[in-house]
Amino acid sequence: MDDNFENLKIMVIDDSKTIRRTAETLLKKVGCEVITATDGFDALAKIADTQPDIVFVDIMMPRLDGYQTCALIKNNSTFKKTPVIMLSSKDGLFDKAKGRIVGSDQYLTKPFSKDELLNTIRQYVPTAEQ
Repeated sequence: MDDNFENLKIMVIDDSKTIRRTAETLLKKVGCEVITATDGFDALAKIADTQPDIVFVDIMMPRLDGYQTCALIKNNSTFKKTPVIMLSSKDGLFDKAKGRIVGSDQYLTKPFSKDELLNTIRQYVPTAEQ
């Protein structure tokens, strides 16, 4: 399947430079515009200006963690419907439940593959045939 996510804005919030770069490289290859942020404060400063279509947020970050960041995004009426996907190396039931409580739409366990990342995005992007 050929993916072309042209003009799709994706925000990747992660304190790991490796994760941000990997996601950015994969997403740019399929036509996405990628906005990166190193933590929740950085993301919140950028989100209003960039209006991303989908947000990927790491859970364990300094200053403002992923749960707090997700809650702040989802409590803002402008971004309430923006899909927020939690990223974490923890895949316990408690972690996933806490993500749902703060409003995350999905939970992706790190390390993730290119296919997992793109399949997640496909769930939120209408196809040309629809």
